[in-house]
Amino acid sequence: MAYDEATAERVRKLLSGRRDVAEKRMMGGLCFMVKGAMCCAVSGQGGLLVRVGAAAQGEVLREPHVKPMEMRGRIMTGFVRVDPDGYRSEPALKKWVERGVGFVLTLPEAATRGASRRSARTQAGKAGKT
Repeated sequence: MAYDEATAERVRKLLSGRRDVAEKRMMGGLCFMVKGAMCCAVSGQGGLLVRVGAAAQGEVLREPHVKPMEMRGRIMTGFVRVDPDGYRSEPALKKWVERGVGFVLTLPEAATRGASRRSARTQAGKAGKT
């Protein structure tokens, strides 16, 4: 099943003011990455996947139209699936996208950390060859 293009466009519009957003096709849908980490995705199985973090997951699951994100029979900790009724209005979608972005912004910048380590190894390797 293809992901909902209209929902993807709505999410894209909400994130359009950020310079640190990338889109990536994965998990049967379209993922929106902020600072290299997934914040939300328009699922090919229907609904919106939102990264809320393990600490908030229990509380968020008590909200209407929200259920655990399941992948290959396994519950994914820190992620929830929001049914379309849960983000039908623009304010509701904005709330979910902001939750995902808000959580991702609390994470260390893995992409930057990895790049700086690779750069340091490259520089060390070049120094040893001269």
